[in-house]
Amino acid sequence: GFAVHARWQQQQQYGPRVFSGLASIVSWSSLSSLSEAVQMLEWMGAVLCILVLVVSAWPVLKRLAEACTSETEGPGAGARAALPPLAFVCKPSALANYLLQHCKSFCKPESIPAWSWRSVPSLQTVFGALWPHDPTVHFVRDHLQLSDDGLVALDWAVGGGVGSGTHHKRRRTSSNSSSPILLIIPNSFGKITRNVLKLCESALSHGYLPVVFNRRSQNGTPLSTVKLQQFGDPADLREAVRYIRYRQPAGRLYAVSESTGSGLLLSYLGECGSSSYVTAAACLSPIFRCQSWFESGPTWPFSWVLVLYQKICLSRYRTVLGELVHTESLFSSSSLRAMEEVLYCQAGLKGAQVEGSWEVYWERNDPLRDVDEVAIPVLCVCSRDDPVRGEPQATLPLELFESNPHFFLLLTAHGGHCGFSFSDEDPVLWSHQALLEFFRATTDFFAAEERAKLAARRRGLGGAGKTFRHRSVSTCKRVPACSHNIHAIYSWQRSYTR
Repeated sequence: GFAVHARWQQQQQYGPRVFSGLASIVSWSSLSSLSEAVQMLEWMGAVLCILVLVVSAWPVLKRLAEACTSETEGPGAGARAALPPLAFVCKPSALANYLLQHCKSFCKPESIPAWSWRSVPSLQTVFGALWPHDPTVHFVRDHLQLSDDGLVALDWAVGGGVGSGTHHKRRRTSSNSSSPILLIIPNSFGKITRNVLKLCESALSHGYLPVVFNRRSQNGTPLSTVKLQQFGDPADLREAVRYIRYRQPAGRLYAVSESTGSGLLLSYLGECGSSSYVTAAACLSPIFRCQSWFESGPTWPFSWVLVLYQKICLSRYRTVLGELVHTESLFSSSSLRAMEEVLYCQAGLKGAQVEGSWEVYWERNDPLRDVDEVAIPVLCVCSRDDPVRGEPQATLPLELFESNPHFFLLLTAHGGHCGFSFSDEDPVLWSHQALLEFFRATTDFFAAEERAKLAARRRGLGGAGKTFRHRSVSTCKRVPACSHNIHAIYSWQRSYTR
C-alpha cells in the first residue's frame, strides 16, 4: 500500500511537469513561428516603404539634378529648364490685358523648393483628392426631379460645420438675394474631394453661394430610372441650371469644374452658347482629349484606383443595372474604357457591342465638339507635371487658347492634378484664388463695357467695335423649349441636411 501511494505521489509530482514541459515546447514553437511571421511582415513593410520613398523622392532628386546641371552648364542647359514657372496662354484681346492688370495670381508665380513634398506631382494629387479635411461648411441637399423622372442632387454649401450647432433655415423658392452663385461640378466619378470642400469654403468667404451638382446615382443620389448620365451629355445639367436660375433669379451664375467633370461643363457651354445663363467659367485640371485619355488611361496607380472606385459606386445598383447591361462584364472590367463601353456602347438592353460604337459615342460626348460656340470667358488652370492628364504636348490643345478669345490657360510648372498646394500659410489655394480673381475681373470688365456702350449711345456714336457680349436667354441653342411647366415641377420642396 505504501508503494502504491508513493508511486501515485510520484505521478502527481511528475505529471504536471511533463504537461508543463509539453506546453512550453508548444508555446515556444508557436511563438517562434509567430515571431518569424512578424519579422517577415516587418521586412515586407520595410521593402514597401523603401519603394514608396524611392518613387516619391525620384522627382525631387531629378529636379535637384536638373538644377545642378543647369547651374554648371549655364543658361543653355535645355528648353525645359527655361520654361517659366507660370505661363498665361491666350489670344491677345482687351479682356486678356484687363485680366493681367487686375488678377495678381496670374502674374505671381508660386515657387516650390526642390526638397519639398509639394514638388512631387503624385503627392500633390493624392493630397488634393484624398487627404482628410475637416470642413467648416455643411450641405443642404435638393433632390431635383428631371423631365424623364430621373433624379439629380444639388448640395448647397452653408457656413458652420456639422458640429457647430448652427441652424440654417431652408431657402425659399423665390429668393431676392443678389449674391452670386458658384456652380461646382466635381469629377465624373462623383468623388467629393478635399479640393471641392476647400473651394466651397473659399467661395463662401468671398460672398458666393456654392452649390455642388451630383449626377444620377453619385454621392448618395438615388437612381430612380435605369439610366446613367453619359460623359458629355449636358441634358441633366441644363435642367439643373434652369432650376438654380428659378430659385436665385437675382444672382449672377458662375461655374467651376474639376478634373473629368470639365467634360460636362465644356459640353454644356458649347451646346448652349450665349444662352448658358453663366457669366464666366473655370476648369481645374481639365481633361481635353477624353477619348484618347480613356483609351490610354492615366498611369497605373491612378487608373486602378479610378476603376475600383467606380465599381464600388456602381455595385450599389447591381440588380437594377442588370436590366440594362451585362453586370458580369461590367464588374470584371480592368480599364476605364472597358467600363465605359459596357455602360454606354451596347445595342439595346444587354445587347452586344456594335462595331464603331466607341467612335460614335465620342462624337456625341467629346467636350470640344462645339467649342467654337462657347460665348463666355473660360479659364483653365493646368500644371505641366499632371500625372493623371499626361504630357502637356499631347494633352493640351494650345491652339485653342491661342486662337479663341474666350479661352484662357494658366499653366504652372508644378501642382499635380487638382493639387496646386504651394504654401501652408495660405488659407485659400492658389488655384481657387486665381479663379475667384478671374470671376471678379470678368464681371468688372463686362460692367465697364456696358457703361462704355451706354455712354457711346448717349453721344450718338453707337456701339462700334467687337466686344464681349453676355446674354441670358431662356432657351439653349439647338434645344427646343421645354414642353412641361417649369413652375409646376419646381413648386415642391424636398431636402435634407447632411
